[in-house]
Amino acid sequence: MVLNYVWVFFFVAGFIVAVLKWLILGDLEIFNTLTEGMFTAAKDSVMSVGLPLAGSMIFFLGLMKIAEKAGAINLLARILNPFLKRLFPEIPNQHPAMGEMVMNFSANMLGLDNAATPFGLKAMQSLEELNPVKGTATNSQIMFLVMHTSGLTLIPLSIIALRISGKIPSLEPASIFVPCVLATVIASLASVVIVGIKQQLKFDKVLLGWIASLLLFVVGILYFIQQLPNETKQNVSKVSGNFILLSLVVAIIVGGVYKKVNVFEAFIEGAKEGFDVVLKILPYLVGMLVAIRVFRDSGSLTYVIDAIKYLVAASGMNTDFVDALPVAIMKPFSGSGARGLLVDIYNNPELGPDSFVGKMASIFQGSADTTFYIIALYFGSVQIKNIRYAVWAGLLADLMGVIAAIIIGYIFFH
Repeated sequence: MVLNYVWVFFFVAGFIVAVLKWLILGDLEIFNTLTEGMFTAAKDSVMSVGLPLAGSMIFFLGLMKIAEKAGAINLLARILNPFLKRLFPEIPNQHPAMGEMVMNFSANMLGLDNAATPFGLKAMQSLEELNPVKGTATNSQIMFLVMHTSGLTLIPLSIIALRISGKIPSLEPASIFVPCVLATVIASLASVVIVGIKQQLKFDKVLLGWIASLLLFVVGILYFIQQLPNETKQNVSKVSGNFILLSLVVAIIVGGVYKKVNVFEAFIEGAKEGFDVVLKILPYLVGMLVAIRVFRDSGSLTYVIDAIKYLVAASGMNTDFVDALPVAIMKPFSGSGARGLLVDIYNNPELGPDSFVGKMASIFQGSADTTFYIIALYFGSVQIKNIRYAVWAGLLADLMGVIAAIIIGYIFFH
């Protein structure tokens, strides 16, 4: 129901702003812009998002089937059961969904978005099998989704790559590494706390101990990386994520052979499931991305930014970060849109990737994920209509990440 209201709001708000521009400013081209944008967004939803997603879905769900038949997913579930059981009390012990969620979170942490999505969709399907009320999101599905939208990333590979490859290459591309990770860790912890309080979870010694251990592990990695020279940091960022992903693929295949699984037949079985999932997802993707495009092209997002800038200035706060804020506001709605705004800042001769605004935009890009896209994608894959409190919980976690990003950015770079 909430997703329905959000979808309608984007269209109606965009149309109203377009009509006002026509009546007040005499802008006749605005309707042509919105119409072209709708068709372009509909086409890009399939060609630029759906088809690339289909390839990765088919491949990685094929690998998931090998891992499942080899027992790897059950092994992951057993290892992490004490921690995940407290976050997902509705899930039976050692259920495959536990291992699938772990693989999703692991791929996210390495900045491997394309690999994370198939694992996440498989996990959502497994959670839906446990759903007693089909069409209504369970507590476990909401906890998983909000944790995913917090975008926990330990290697911001794509952001560093963008900083290097722009028209104005960064002279210190890895300088945002630690700030990005700190912001996303805070957002992820906020998502657990926000949803945990809403679901009245018990934050006992075991759960708090796991959270503290994970936090210490992250801090240890960050401390190690921080001691490296800048050039070495960049090499670690470039190589580690891809190396680990390739190692994971080979390990799953070799493990399947060791467990006497017919790996190719298992791969084909899982790959067929991936294609079916993509067909279910496409209508949700097209609907949401077209609505977001209308909202953006109408200028509504620009007005929101200007209003925020005015309020920040009126409060007496420093407004230097506001020029980077469009990235933070766009990120929950569209990953490609936020990436486009980020590149615009990098390519702006008056700003550039190494300016305060450029670095703030980088941290915003890495501090959260595409909340509305993920909601449409993941809930759409299992035909969830009643998403309950998923939107506001996800957006609140995003807000915590943005606030953390602002504070961290000023500490590091201002």
